[in-house]
Amino acid sequence: MANVSWSMKGPEYVNCNCDYGCPCQFNALPTDGTCRAVTAMRIEEGHFGDVPLAGLCWAATLSWPNAIHEGNGTMQAIIDERADDDQRHALVEIVHGRETEPGATMLQVFSATMTKVHDPLFMAIELDIDVDERTARLVVPGMIEGTMEPIRNPVTGNPHRARIDLPHGFEYTVAEVASGTAKTTGVIKLDLVNSHGHLAELHLTDSGVVR
Repeated sequence: MANVSWSMKGPEYVNCNCDYGCPCQFNALPTDGTCRAVTAMRIEEGHFGDVPLAGLCWAATLSWPNAIHEGNGTMQAIIDERADDDQRHALVEIVHGRETEPGATMLQVFSATMTKVHDPLFMAIELDIDVDERTARLVVPGMIEGTMEPIRNPVTGNPHRARIDLPHGFEYTVAEVASGTAKTTGVIKLDLVNSHGHLAELHLTDSGVVR
């Protein structure tokens, strides 16, 4: 049976435990052998079938004991509490990698590596992102507090700019690399300080990345 046609377009926030650049982006093993991350997106344009998604946000905390492709991952999604029932269902399906061609997006790929997927939470999500400036703020009250800022030159303190270009990536085409700090509670606890972050403009669909 065909997947529901869906699309999400808007800025993305990712902060993980790896060093700047994140070896996973280059098909290498993660910095300390494990992967722990928080991610979020603000949907500026989007739909799931005939259900509109524009103006909503989602977030997720994720953890793997080894490299992502080795599996045994744990995930919890957080869905914008402003979403109505149809929108909640739509975002749960998308974020959990369902209604998507196999391997087409990072959400679908991640879903295939999960051993434990906790029930989604429906909470307020505050997400401010300036991709070009490499700055962002993510707050889910009582659960997530995260910020992004440019990487700083260790000698001069000046902002440093680096980008990752993945012409065939399943998440983005170009991402701005930043320095991320985040603390999370709940089933996946993270305490990240000045670790890898990236901000990107995403355009994802049930069949993959629109370039």
